Amino acid sequence: MGRSTLQVKKRIGSYPRVRIEGGGRAVVSQAGGVLLVETVRKIGLDTAVSAAMMPWRKARAVHDPGKILLDVALAVALGGDCLADVAMLRAEPAVFGPVASDPTVSRLIDTLAACGDMALQAIRAARAEVRQRVWQLADREAPDADGTVTVDLDGVLVIAHSDKEDAAPTWKRTYGHHPLMGFVDHGPGGTGEPVAALLRPGNAGSNTAADHITAAQLALAQLPKKYRRGHRTLIRTDSAGGTHGFVAWLAQRGRWLSYSVGMVITEAIHQHVLKVPASAWTAAVEADGEIRDGDWVAELTGDVLDGWPNGMRLIVRKERPHPGAQLRLTDADGMRLTCFATNTPGRPIAELELRHRLRARAEDRIRAARATGLRNLPLHRTAQNRIWLEIVQIALDLLAWMPMLALTGKPRLWEPRRLRLRLFTTAGQLVTTGRRRLLRLARHWPWTSHIITALERLALLPNPG
Repeated sequence: MGRSTLQVKKRIGSYPRVRIEGGGRAVVSQAGGVLLVETVRKIGLDTAVSAAMMPWRKARAVHDPGKILLDVALAVALGGDCLADVAMLRAEPAVFGPVASDPTVSRLIDTLAACGDMALQAIRAARAEVRQRVWQLADREAPDADGTVTVDLDGVLVIAHSDKEDAAPTWKRTYGHHPLMGFVDHGPGGTGEPVAALLRPGNAGSNTAADHITAAQLALAQLPKKYRRGHRTLIRTDSAGGTHGFVAWLAQRGRWLSYSVGMVITEAIHQHVLKVPASAWTAAVEADGEIRDGDWVAELTGDVLDGWPNGMRLIVRKERPHPGAQLRLTDADGMRLTCFATNTPGRPIAELELRHRLRARAEDRIRAARATGLRNLPLHRTAQNRIWLEIVQIALDLLAWMPMLALTGKPRLWEPRRLRLRLFTTAGQLVTTGRRRLLRLARHWPWTSHIITALERLALLPNPG
């Protein structure tokens, strides 16, 4: 490597003082990003996206539009939040290969945005194809290992710091956009992966049945065909999804999806809760089966279900409010009330209430999305930002698929920020011996062993057909 680029001087104060010089050779930053590159190769994401983008490849083009799109997604997965951050990859061609210039990247995004739904459908079809392969490779670690799939729908507020197309005041008195997203829940042993992102203006309503139906359709199209209808697929939402139109769509004959949908405490529901006898309340439970102190659940029946689909069950929970919490007019007897609807028969209401409460994991997915390209929408036009949302989803897919296929134990649960801090930012040295190129990772780095083990697990997976 030649002489060291850092010279340590006499220590003064709490930290050693170093003199910095340029000119270091064969040093690779973001060397841990090879985990994502190897995941892309093993699952065939590069070939799938390249095939999907073939209609947009110009004759004699130097760069494959599929790789350009994936390069931006990799940059976002590594922490970038705009198109120009693809420069991180361009600086390391030994790991990421040739990377297009910023103008070439921008032109591709503009071209795809001009094609509208055609380009979006091509990208989504490639993601759905690869998702099925990933779940097969993951086997017992896949989100459908128990034969069921849970999809959580939730809205995300994205702040706009400049005047962008369709940016508008939000219900939280901020300014920006209000996308509606869907995530497949990986359960307590994993994280989750995005399956829908519907870009909406900031003033889009919460209880909009049409938007929830569209988001659910996008999510179902991402699942293997056997989960696109039937009770094995559970759709969970907060009270924003508790509308007649959306619940009726979920329960429609021939679709028969399972649902667990939050409901607004209306005056009619409130009056029915007041009539529930003490003997009808059942203690709520925790995930480990223990009694949840201060929480009780009951099922409402009778005319409160009039006008809703057959088979719908209405379950209400009452709990002691947290210290300092303000009660609402619809709360009763000093207890906080929440309510949800489900069409799952034959299971205890405490078990169903726990299942619905675990929808809170969607908040973790939203936090991960904000840390992965969704802190803001970097482009001006809505059509461009719809492409950006697909790029963000590819990045989030990779950040879910790589741990699912390669990591075990606690690292399997690490969120994007921790993956970047501990794994992706690992430094390495590129060594050429004969015709082979070796990437030697920093031996002293505490998490190098995790990277090596993960790469070994990926190497054992079969190559795509």
